[in-house]
Amino acid sequence: MSDTPATAESITNTIIGFIAAQKTLDPNIITPASTFDELQMDSLDKINLSFEVEERFKISIPDNALDSLRTVGDVVAGVQRIQSENS
Repeated sequence: MSDTPATAESITNTIIGFIAAQKTLDPNIITPASTFDELQMDSLDKINLSFEVEERFKISIPDNALDSLRTVGDVVAGVQRIQSENS
């Protein structure tokens, strides 16, 4: 991956794709407004998502940030914020 920050659309598509695969869901039903509760994601699923996001986008998510993430959009915004801080 280049040093250019990923777009919100590409971040969203990556996260939705991962969640859909992890939870065997149709990616078309997952939106940025989808909550982790709606997607039946437990704490282990969120940890796995954070590892995937860190690896894919070459960032580090603070452990305490996981508790504040409630929606797909929260993750997208967090990735963008971390990328902008690192650029």
